[in-house]
Amino acid sequence: MKALVYEKAHTLENFAIELVDLAEPALRDTDVLVEVRAIGVNPGEAFFRSVRSAEPGGRVLLGWEFAGVVVATGASAGRFKAGDRVYGTGDMTRDGCWAERVAVDHRILAAVPDQLSFVEAASLPIGSLTAWEAIFRDQDELPAGVDRVLILGGAGGVGSLATQLLKARTKAFVIGTGSRSESKAWSKKMGADLVLDHGGDIAEQLASAGIAHLDMVLSTAKTSDQIGWIARALRPFGHLSVVDGGPSLDVSPLMMKAASLHMEMVFSRIINGSAPERQGSILETVSELVVKGQVKPIVTTRLDGLTPATMKTAHGLVEGHRSIGKTVIAI
Repeated sequence: MKALVYEKAHTLENFAIELVDLAEPALRDTDVLVEVRAIGVNPGEAFFRSVRSAEPGGRVLLGWEFAGVVVATGASAGRFKAGDRVYGTGDMTRDGCWAERVAVDHRILAAVPDQLSFVEAASLPIGSLTAWEAIFRDQDELPAGVDRVLILGGAGGVGSLATQLLKARTKAFVIGTGSRSESKAWSKKMGADLVLDHGGDIAEQLASAGIAHLDMVLSTAKTSDQIGWIARALRPFGHLSVVDGGPSLDVSPLMMKAASLHMEMVFSRIINGSAPERQGSILETVSELVVKGQVKPIVTTRLDGLTPATMKTAHGLVEGHRSIGKTVIAI
């Protein structure tokens, strides 16, 4: 099969991903083999390309968001059969979906609703799962007392789906942020009740809107640079959910608020063997919300073809930090 791979970590300027021939993926008992029809491209994948090299003599095959058709099943993968349309993520410890076919655990997949194309479906899994686990954690509802939620980066993939999920499943007042008129308009389109200027003083804007405190903040980028005012804006015993944690994140400002810190990593369940079927269930719920018209795909840029050129273009968009919604490559 054809796949996009590279050997050494590299910058966008020195893009080194190549299209090569690889052997078909080997199926585990719980796997299905999916013929990939569309790929969602994420900032995390661009980051890994820039820092992760292959073992000597090896290659790296990334890609963790896709939609496609089941072509084979493992001995214990009874939820799906050949011909089923599915979408979901993969496992970052295994080969990814930047290929004609991918082997993936059936428990973290869901059926693509008839109302969606493959391109539309491929825009949903990472954002939906990340948003769900960041705001609901391992439950199906917000923590008690959470009525006001601020989403930093409301126009990105995670922010777009978090806004939609909150409006579809809760009565929370949802506040988004955007740095440009286009991103502000998109956040509003996703359902945000209020959209603030990300480049301005957020605390001042909240005060002007009559909002004295926040119950929850979902931060999708540059959390370490903003932790100070986030802590001041949260109410005592409030909640901060972070998807970009790292060594530079100093959470000590949260201490005086006795705030809860939630770190989200979308592959945690599959890597740790902690009820991975829960993610398939979440995506099934997302499918139901799509059918009801309460959640919409977030494709804003479509590229065509499994080629180094299309992947480089996609990486340029996500690394530019100005993209809205999701870039999807149709295969």
